[in-house]
This record gives sequence, structure tokens and C-alpha cells, in this order.
Amino acid sequence: MATADPAPATPQTTLIGSVQRAMRLLEAVASHDEGAPAKQLAREAGLALPTAYHLLRTLTHEGYLRKEKGVFVFGDATERLSSSGAQQKRRSMIIEAMEHWRDTLGVPVYFAVYRDGEIEVVAVADTPASPAVEEWADFRETGHAHAVGQCLLSQLGEAARRDHLDRYPVSSLTPYSPRDDVALLRKLGALERMEPVVERQEYALGSACAAFPITVGSTAATLAISLPSHQFEKLLPAARQLQSEIGRLVGTLAFSISI
Repeated sequence: MATADPAPATPQTTLIGSVQRAMRLLEAVASHDEGAPAKQLAREAGLALPTAYHLLRTLTHEGYLRKEKGVFVFGDATERLSSSGAQQKRRSMIIEAMEHWRDTLGVPVYFAVYRDGEIEVVAVADTPASPAVEEWADFRETGHAHAVGQCLLSQLGEAARRDHLDRYPVSSLTPYSPRDDVALLRKLGALERMEPVVERQEYALGSACAAFPITVGSTAATLAISLPSHQFEKLLPAARQLQSEIGRLVGTLAFSISI
């Protein structure tokens, strides 16, 4: 009995095969720090030389490879993929670290930086039982009223601090907020180096927050926690406990400056 002819390759299976072969070429390139010529890459990837040439030209055209002095090395597109993947991995690491301390201390944990003249909350770890403070007024515009912003402003030089307050003037969000620039600057000026900044109901009634500065390159950064204001007596001890353990987190926090 005659056997049936093999089914012709469909566009989908052809595409999958091409992707697989291209990935094998990229893996072969990755094994050579100084790059490798087409013939060597074809051999290591187990591909016919004409197929390898075609895929190498395509990968080069798309920016995933570039040819230098007869050898193929990674191009900008591959480096961007690598950088993006590394950033994602480090983002996961910081979130895991913050979740650990959220669960250990039983409080929401915040990580923020001052970047390009703006307050930026990079990550928050909270739970339904211990929710983060609701951002009812834009955190970027109300840094004078919450511990995260006050801590970041305390790390700025006088000119940068004044520039920020010129753009985002002090305003009373609650009866406990700083009344004006003078009151805010007096509070910030009284802080000792690495001392946590504490505020109680200055940003939101019913909430209290403590933030302390951390060293992440030359960028102002902070870790903070919050509690209901009726638990205020627990706030500073919990913040100091987190601060005492911050050394193990700084390496994973540093990536956020470039995100």
C-alpha cells in the first residue's frame, strides 16, 4: 500500500521553525564574547550554511546582531532586551523584599525616589488588611505634607528644594499640615542625618507615616511605612526595625533609579 506524502509545511510551522533556528544562532553568538564568523555559528547551531546566512542577515537587519571585522556580535536590539529583562528581574526582587518586610512588620511599605525634579513612588507593598494610604491628592504635588515627600526634600540641596516648593507650593491639606514654607523648612532643618521623618495626619486624616533616607547612588531615595494614626506609638519602632535591616535591600533598590 502506498504511503501518503508528508503534509506540506504550513506557514505557521515554517515560522516556528525559523524562530527556533534564529534562537539557536543567538545562543551560539552568546557563547562567544568576541563574536564568531557565520560558518562557526552555523556549525554550532546545527544549520546549513545558506540557512544560517539568511537568518544572520535578517537578525542583523533587525538590529539583534551586527557584523564587526567578519564576526557577528549582539546588536542594540538584543542589548535592550537583555536590559529590559534584567530590570524586570530586579523589579521582582525589590517587590519580593518589600513584601517580606510588609509581612514581617505588618505594615504597608513604600519605596520612592526624587527623579528629574519629581517625587516618584516606585513600588508599594500592602495588603487588604493593612492597606496603603489612599492617594487622594497627587503625591508629586503634596510632598510637603507626607513623610515620603518630606524625607526626599530633606535630602535635596537648598536650590533644588526651593525649586520644588516654587513649583508645588505648601498648602494645608489637613489641620495638621505644615502651614507654610517656613514651618516645613524648620521641620526639615531640625532632622539629624539618617533620622526618620514622621508625620501624623499631615497628608490624610487617620493616617501616620514614617520615612527614612537611603543611599542609592547620588539620587535621593526613601523607604517608608504607614499605620492608622491611632497606632502612632508603633510607627517609629517599626520604621527603625526596617531601617536597621536596610543594608540587605539597598542592592536591589539601586536598580530603580534607572527604570
